[in-house]
Amino acid sequence: MSLVSIKEVTDLISEDIPAIGEMGIIFEIVSDSLVRARLPFDASSLRPGGTISGPTMMGLGDIVVFVCILSRIGIVKDAVTTNLNANFLRKPGPSDLIAEGNLIKLGQRLAYGQVYMFSEKDPENIVCHVTSTYSCLLYTSPSPRDRTRSRMPSSA
Repeated sequence: MSLVSIKEVTDLISEDIPAIGEMGIIFEIVSDSLVRARLPFDASSLRPGGTISGPTMMGLGDIVVFVCILSRIGIVKDAVTTNLNANFLRKPGPSDLIAEGNLIKLGQRLAYGQVYMFSEKDPENIVCHVTSTYSCLLYTSPSPRDRTRSRMPSSA
């Protein structure tokens, strides 16, 4: 079960990450095992040669991994990308781009996820594969013996 709803994710992105919010990404599924997003086709995302630009696909992959993390740990605004790798496998045609992502590992400080992207008109052929690592300190209550070493803000 996801710890965030599609509405919560959409609101967070539009308020706190407006550049991504302006891309018009539509989240179709947000669960603890799968995030599925649709990037509606927009001619402004094309590069010379008539294909969707790499930065557009990388942005989509990055936000999908971020939402995968939120689905497992709830709203955490200080999770940041520490690494992102994109393999562009085929030229996506001029149609909506679908991204499906999941987490491979969720640790106390790092999360690692992957995203597969395909064109809506050609779902059998992956056009881009993204892997990404996020740094996110999971704020858990430390045991009494660890309070002196905790990175958690102290409550006054």
